[in-house]
Amino acid sequence: MIITKQKDFTDLLKILVPYQKIFLIGCGDCAATCKTGGKDEVLKIKELLEKENKTITGFSVPDVVCTAAGVKTCFAQNRKAVEEADAILVFACGLGIQCVKENDRANKLVFPGNDTLCAAILDAQGNFQELCSACGECVLEFTGGICPVTRCSKGLLNGPCGGVSKGKCEVDAERDCAWVLIYQELEKKKLLEAFKKIHPAKDYSKTIKPRKITLN
Repeated sequence: MIITKQKDFTDLLKILVPYQKIFLIGCGDCAATCKTGGKDEVLKIKELLEKENKTITGFSVPDVVCTAAGVKTCFAQNRKAVEEADAILVFACGLGIQCVKENDRANKLVFPGNDTLCAAILDAQGNFQELCSACGECVLEFTGGICPVTRCSKGLLNGPCGGVSKGKCEVDAERDCAWVLIYQELEKKKLLEAFKKIHPAKDYSKTIKPRKITLN
């Protein structure tokens, strides 16, 4: 799941100063879960913008906006409202915003309503936890399913730093040391031999951006 936060409304107004007619797009998946771009949030923004004398030509909240098919359907169903707009304001992650731009045949200006924070899971308590950095070189098979690249503040690959104290991180004393968690997990699974494996430095060429991945 991609985690987003909605931009401050004052910042949105600054972006939209030159534009009167706005079409709104939300996201029924990640942004809806984050409460930054679901139908309720889009309707709230619509109300606020109208109070600022903006004209909302229409709105749409597709199930997802990070797929071309979903965005093209949105545009097809709202063609007139999109054509009437001066700009499109998208309440989704950066991927969704750019997907809207790439599939907009009306060639409208596309602006972000959200800031994109990270990829995370939603735990049983409803909290978002960033657990993966999409580094392109996964080591979870050696670390008990716990990612040191993301969960270690220093991204260490071969055990904890010298600053770990009572199982807590040197950088953030409120955070469990990722490598202590890894050790405990491997011990529990009787896989401590994996802890002795020395990992080479990461191959950062695998994270060169932008990446384009072709499905065969």
